Amino acid sequence: MKKYKLLLSLFILFIILNMVLFPEIYIKETLNGISAWAFNVLPSVLPFIFFTKVLSSLGGVEKASQVFSKPMYSLFKAPAVSSYVFLMSIISGYPVGAKMTADLCTSGKISRSDAFKMTSFCSTSGPMFIIGAVGIGMLHGAVYGYIIFAAHVLGSFLNGLLYRNIKVKELTPTFSDVKERKPDLSSIVSDSATSIISVGVIIAIFFVVIRAMSPLFSLLPAPIAPIFEGMIEITKGCIDISKALTPRLAVIASTFVISFGGISTMLQSLTMLGHIKMPAPLFALQKFTHALLSTTLAAVFVLLI
Repeated sequence: MKKYKLLLSLFILFIILNMVLFPEIYIKETLNGISAWAFNVLPSVLPFIFFTKVLSSLGGVEKASQVFSKPMYSLFKAPAVSSYVFLMSIISGYPVGAKMTADLCTSGKISRSDAFKMTSFCSTSGPMFIIGAVGIGMLHGAVYGYIIFAAHVLGSFLNGLLYRNIKVKELTPTFSDVKERKPDLSSIVSDSATSIISVGVIIAIFFVVIRAMSPLFSLLPAPIAPIFEGMIEITKGCIDISKALTPRLAVIASTFVISFGGISTMLQSLTMLGHIKMPAPLFALQKFTHALLSTTLAAVFVLLI
């Protein structure tokens, strides 16, 4: 642990030194990260965070999801409400699924074990990014986006089956013992704004991290370097993957990067899940197995077209 902290401290000092020596470069990279957040993440994620929180506060989530009670328990041993969180996650993308899961757990509506099961299949990217940004914008073909999206969603479904028997110790006092304060409009707006700003800060920081690591990436073979970039920050990784690989290989590589989520997206989700003390190694393992399953499916789909 001490060696880990030492290495991390040295790396942070390295980034700070680079920022001091080359301020123009890192100011530009920070602005690139803020721009990616403002024009890609903010418009699509903020409304979902706000309106799903409003719906949850009105009690509509539980009523709407009761019809899925038996299927969700049979498949994932998860509560009925997980069907609604899964749907919102695949529609809206990262980190809405994690945010909704954490909110349900802290309000006492699901157990901590339920929450940990749900994060295995309710942490996904959305069609606006996969089909629109990656498929059409980067790979110049909607069909590529549909293949990635199908593999990504089916992979998350299979991933949920892997973790259906997970059990963890409930915190003391349990969340259900805590008296829930009914949220009003002001608290919902404040919570939504805090969540989305946290996402923006993490994205901007990791654009800077990738820039600092660029000398290391330059040592890797050209087709592999963007995959490692994507394992840090998915947007930049997918952009570089589309430039370095053929469309079919780019589909497979992008599926892995998007399903893994990148360290940046993981930290966004873990920020949301902090109140339920989600272990970072467990969440990283869930995302890695999701990536392996989705990539395998994407490879099969690519062979069929």
